[in-house]
Parts: sequence; C-alpha cells; structure tokens
Amino acid sequence: MTSSAPPAAPDDPHADAPEDVHAATRAVTRLSVGVAVVLIALKAFALGASGSVSVLASLADSALDLVASLGVFFAVRWAAAPADEDHRYGHGKGEALAALVQAGLVFASALFVGWEAVQRIFDPRPVTSGYWAVVVILISIALTGWLVWMQGRAIRRSNSMAVKADRSHYTADLAANAVVLIGVISGAFLAAPGLDAAAGLIVSVWLFWGALTLLGTAADHLVDKALPEADRIAITTAVLADPRISGVHQLRTRMAGSAMMIQMHVDLDPALTLEAAHAIVVGAENRILAVYPRADILIHPDPRGRAETHPTAIADPGPEPG
Repeated sequence: MTSSAPPAAPDDPHADAPEDVHAATRAVTRLSVGVAVVLIALKAFALGASGSVSVLASLADSALDLVASLGVFFAVRWAAAPADEDHRYGHGKGEALAALVQAGLVFASALFVGWEAVQRIFDPRPVTSGYWAVVVILISIALTGWLVWMQGRAIRRSNSMAVKADRSHYTADLAANAVVLIGVISGAFLAAPGLDAAAGLIVSVWLFWGALTLLGTAADHLVDKALPEADRIAITTAVLADPRISGVHQLRTRMAGSAMMIQMHVDLDPALTLEAAHAIVVGAENRILAVYPRADILIHPDPRGRAETHPTAIADPGPEPG
C-alpha cells in the first residue's frame, strides 16, 4: 500500500505544497546564477587592476561557481519533473548528480589555484591597486552572504540537496573571500606579496575540503544510503504506536531528491479482514507523514507468524527497534 504527502499545512515550512517548493528552488537557483555572473565581472576587474594571486584564486572559484550554479539551475528543474514511465520514482536523483558535478568542478578549481599559489610563493609578484581589490572583495563578501541567506530560506522550504550543495560551496566562499582580503591587504599595503600567495594556497585547501564534503554527500545519495538511525527509529516508533501492529521488518529507507522513500513489512493479526488491515496500514502511513510530510511510503502487511521469505530481496538485518 502506498501513500504520498497530504496537503501542506500553511504554518509548517517543511510541509509546503510541491508547487511552492519547486518555485522556491527555481527562484533561488536563478539568483545564484545572477550573483555568480556579477562576482565574475567584479573580480575580473579587480584582477586586472591588482594582479593579486588571491584575487585570481577567488576569480577562478567564482567562474566554477557559475558553472556549478548553472548545473544546479537545470538540475532542480529536471528533478522537479513528475514521475513518468521510465522514472517511476521521479527524477529526484538529478540533484545528487548536480552535486557530484559540483564536487568535480571544485576539485579542479582547488588544483588550479593551488598550483598558481605555489608558483607565486617561489616567484612573488607585487600587488597593485590594492584599494580596488579590497572594495571588490568586500562587495563579494556582502553579495555572497546575502545569497547564502536566501539559499538557507529556500532549503528550509524544500530540503533540496542541490541547493544545499550550492549553499555549502558559497558558504566556503565566504571564508575564502576573507582569506583573500587578508592576502590582498598583505600584498598591497604591507609589502608582503608572499602572504598574498599563501592566502591563495589556503583558499585552495579550503576548496579541496569542500569538494570532499560534496562528493561524500552526493555519493551517499546515489548509492541509496539509508536514513540516519534516529530517523529509522522515529519511523518505526510511529508505526508501532498502534498496538495492533506487533512488529516491523525489512524497513528500507533512501532519499530521492528531497523526497524520502520508505518501505517496510508489518506484522498483523492473520484473522483481520482485508479492509481492517488496510485501515491499520493507512493509519500507520498517516503517522509517518505527520513526521515526514514529503515521504513516499510503501507498507506490506504480513500475517503474524506467517511472513513469507523473499529470496531475491536484500538480506533483512533483523527487527527494527521500537
């Protein structure tokens, strides 16, 4: 028996109607692309004026931000497409693919910036027009901070993995821009261009670490990693709240975009009529939906003590905690 989310409660930000959720993600991805374009233009100007390797590092990062944001822009639209004959579970994993591409782009950016920074450490070059560079980086910090705040609002409504990946990248950019600011000031006003190159190297390491995080998150999603133990316990507890359900087994969970896929078998009195068993299962589905409003649920009722074996199924790890 299957179920999908009931109509959203207007005061619950996690239970918005799907149309509102998709509208929020589409809007914030448009904003992300626009901010990336503006940042590239500003940093290109600052690089031409200053020659700072820190600004170069930040410009390279922003260029890849644009590519990544464009990927997210298209991914959230594809992921929002309804299920069809070839994609019965929907297109939610498109968001994980976008996050995977982002991770690869960030890795490339980290390698490029790191290589340039190491070269400049051994061959320092003066930083000129530091005032322009400082102004541009301060504007970049302000714009990026505003974008991260807007993305946070969209994530609270949609729980979009692609937007989360984009936000984590731009959050790292905030710290990276602070390091770039230090590097520019050191190179332009403290006559220490080596510090500017060192700042670029720090940005490179930061980007590499962020790429590893994105890669792990996307990989977990694509290989159908189970939900955390706390979520599985919450699901089982909700189901077993009805004393007529005496057990839960073969609980399987995974994410498909922002939708949670839940499957399980439950033990019921074998003397129940089909109608009575159906009512019990529907009640269990509704209790789960009260906790996870956008869950897609499949519950198979088994007669207590007579559950059939499933030789083609993945091995059952045993009864779920209640």
